[in-house]
Amino acid sequence: MPIYSSDSDNETMPQTKLFGRQRSIRSVLGGGQVADVLLWENKKVSAALSVGMTVLWLLFEVAEYNFVTLLCHISIAAMLIIFIWFTTADFFNWNPPRIPGSILDKSTFNEFAFTFHQRSNQALSKFIDIARGKEPALFFMAIFFLLMLSVIGNYFTFLNFLYICFVCLQTLPFLHNKFEDEVEMYAGKLIRQVKKMFRRFDSSVLNKIPRGPVKEKKLR
Repeated sequence: MPIYSSDSDNETMPQTKLFGRQRSIRSVLGGGQVADVLLWENKKVSAALSVGMTVLWLLFEVAEYNFVTLLCHISIAAMLIIFIWFTTADFFNWNPPRIPGSILDKSTFNEFAFTFHQRSNQALSKFIDIARGKEPALFFMAIFFLLMLSVIGNYFTFLNFLYICFVCLQTLPFLHNKFEDEVEMYAGKLIRQVKKMFRRFDSSVLNKIPRGPVKEKKLR
């Protein structure tokens, strides 16, 4: 079994970034427009996205609106507004309204897709490393976290879960970026306490599990 340092040595270790990262939270989020939205540097887009998602959640979850019905009603309302707008402009000889041909430009969409693809691959790679047992502490923590999440998931619908994930994406990176020093300090203390608990569990339980001799494979 690996040999661990003492608890006193662990307390005097230099402070490191949360989860061992070496980059800023903006770099972790991929930078660019995606990071601007998640860190509320582009306040108009971030606020519009938050309000829009909240309205959709209220319509689907609270008002129990049907998706197809809502889509049809929105389309009807949009068509009526555009029709009245253009008709009024023609009647009073006003300049016709300019309606953008696209809501999201290609570069922004490609950047979001690239960031999502990159972060998904990193998460999958980290999951495989933990599942292989490279980091025993993270392995048991991940099992515990997933068990807790499975229990909590029984009390939420899938739409509620998606909305909670969206709220976390819109708030946690922003709060971490704003209060980074305080978050790193308290999170570091929590991680050190968890590592201490695992070392005690390792020394008092895992080390006492009898293991048979490893048999060497015979070469044919």
